[in-house]
Amino acid sequence: MLLVSTLFVAWLSEFSVTSVESARAQLGVTEVFIGVIVVAIIGNAAEHSTAVWMAIKDKMDLSLGIAIGSSLQIALFVAPVLVFTSWFMGHPMDLEFTIPEVAAVIVAVFIVAEISKDGRTNWLEGVQLLSVYLILAILFYFLPGGH
Repeated sequence: MLLVSTLFVAWLSEFSVTSVESARAQLGVTEVFIGVIVVAIIGNAAEHSTAVWMAIKDKMDLSLGIAIGSSLQIALFVAPVLVFTSWFMGHPMDLEFTIPEVAAVIVAVFIVAEISKDGRTNWLEGVQLLSVYLILAILFYFLPGGH
């Protein structure tokens, strides 16, 4: 059953990539925007829904742990593994980032640290976080594509 599920997920992933590539071409958005905004939302939908569900149940520690843990997993595990795997597959990939990409990560880390340092939250802080995400989405939408 696990093998069948894995094959099905792989097929869906390939279908999603094809759909996103054609949508990107038709809409004229950059690969950076698709990767940073669209794929991040779609790819982490399970984590997002679980974090929101835990927040609704007033389990903010768990909700924050899920949200931050998901980002850490991508940054500290998945990205380096993809770089090493790309070398073995003959298509070397690097972790070279543009200044706006690095600035976005720094701003995101700073904002999350500031919001979570007192151990309490409210709706206004949630709106502020969504506003920062919207600002970053606008930045990456208008950022020229490619390195």
